[in-house]
Amino acid sequence: MNRPIIVQKYGGSSVKNVERIKAVAQRVAERKTKDNDVVVVVSAMGDTTDELEALALQLNGNPPEREMDMLMSTGEQISCALLAMAVKALGRDSISFTGGQVGIKTDTSHTKARIETISGHRIKKALEENKIVIVAGYQGITDENDITTLGRGGSDLTAVALAQALKASVCEIFTDVDGIYTTDPRKVKEAKKIKTITFDEMLEMASLGAQVMQARSIEVARRFNIPIHVRSSYSKEEGTMITQGNEKLEEITVRGVTSNSSEAKITICAVPDQAGVAAKIFTEISKAGVNVDVIVQNVSHTKHTDISFTVPKVDITKAIAATKKIAKKINAGEVSFDKNIARVSIVGAGMRSYQGIAARMFKALAKAKINIEMISTSEISISCIINQDQVNKAVKTLHKEFQLEKVG
Repeated sequence: MNRPIIVQKYGGSSVKNVERIKAVAQRVAERKTKDNDVVVVVSAMGDTTDELEALALQLNGNPPEREMDMLMSTGEQISCALLAMAVKALGRDSISFTGGQVGIKTDTSHTKARIETISGHRIKKALEENKIVIVAGYQGITDENDITTLGRGGSDLTAVALAQALKASVCEIFTDVDGIYTTDPRKVKEAKKIKTITFDEMLEMASLGAQVMQARSIEVARRFNIPIHVRSSYSKEEGTMITQGNEKLEEITVRGVTSNSSEAKITICAVPDQAGVAAKIFTEISKAGVNVDVIVQNVSHTKHTDISFTVPKVDITKAIAATKKIAKKINAGEVSFDKNIARVSIVGAGMRSYQGIAARMFKALAKAKINIEMISTSEISISCIINQDQVNKAVKTLHKEFQLEKVG
């Protein structure tokens, strides 16, 4: 008889040292009973990923992406092997696997690979043998047996994808906070934990800078309707449930405020105002493997216009190179960039049916003397690009304006 499967994921702060690994092992051992199976996904210990990246950059200012994947994947392999040892020390049978060993097949996009298939047959065999399975998160393998990684926060994606492949009853994401908050509680002491949130709202918050979960993992959870429980590995307290819908009769207008300081702005001056020029620019940038987000094109009065857009800071070097190349080709003017920007956003599914939310946001920022450089909107969010030095002030201003300390 097949037992229900629980997938748990523990982040880097949850396994940052021997004491924390022992605590997680205890928790995992308690979760496994005769009536259910447990599959655990782990991140690298503490700041291991950052430390490995720093080592690489000391040796090569532009390290090859394939070799970065070889290097970065080792962090998760260390923590999953250590956790398996700790679980065995408690008298419970356990086995550790890499992403490749459990059949997580990806495309060949090194450092941000996408999962294509998961066989999971080794996991299923181990579960049949009543073992607790520990899987290294953040990684997969190509058809050519090259190791790939799934981008920052990729262990979340590993956990959700495994939950889907194994038809798990729930996916529990353990972190150093006890759920999803209306904003970062380290920035705003009045931030309040949200008990339930929809996939749409969580996806928007994750995409716009909330660092509790990786956006791609929420996309998968939404597509396959996999309930996610985000909770703290430091306590037994209930966390936040991420589900398909909201049972409240009337949705709260704004659920949260997010910020993101990991973007940079590029501006191309004096772009010829001709049909097809924007397509040429962004096709060239796309070829360089750079994702463009907010785009603003000024109104043309002189047959020339300025185009500004944001890109991830980590891609700024190749983005500028691609932009300068295409700017020269289309006879545009100077290319400039600004790394000192940040995005502040408000998110809420209830915003669909309310007017005046954007006006309130802009008015609150203006009153706080915070200048808006660019604006982006979706059906359930509004984002402003501002000076990075003012981002904390902006978050506090908007949290207060929309009375998020009352959200639950």
